[in-house]
Amino acid sequence: WAWATRFLVQIGSALGTLYLLYFLQDRVRHPDPEQGLLVLILCYTGGLMATAVVAGWWSDRTGRRKVFVTWSGVVMAGAALLLAAWPVWPVAVAAAVLLGAGYGAYLSVDAALITQVLPRAADRAKDLGLINIANSAPQVLGPLLAAPLVVHLGGYPALYAATAAVTLLGSVLVYRIRSVP
Repeated sequence: WAWATRFLVQIGSALGTLYLLYFLQDRVRHPDPEQGLLVLILCYTGGLMATAVVAGWWSDRTGRRKVFVTWSGVVMAGAALLLAAWPVWPVAVAAAVLLGAGYGAYLSVDAALITQVLPRAADRAKDLGLINIANSAPQVLGPLLAAPLVVHLGGYPALYAATAAVTLLGSVLVYRIRSVP
């Protein structure tokens, strides 16, 4: 379950970020999409940095992981739904901050969760290698999944709705992991 939830949230992240330049150009109609993308990347990074350490610290203090993973997914899904519903520049900026904030919290807490579910010390390197596939494969699969959504199945609203759905599913399925609070 830990692998599956990580994979789904990473697919959501890939879907939500890989087409931002085209989204700004085609849907938001930003006058300078490259400059706009830079601003969104900086907002995303600021949100990520603001929550990564705090969420990890808070999760360690409370000893709870799943609730943080789930709420970070809810925040990321909410950001994606904002992009799906209101494709305007101010909403894109707010969504970038929220997406980064959710992803920062997710990364810090899910990393702790993953280390808690590794079964045997002797197999940890192999197990972490498998988890790494859940991190990297979505970067390859994201464009393959996103292109048909944008071109044939509803455009950018469909892309960001799918982003929200996959991210939310991945963050909720963390409750299937029984060995971690």
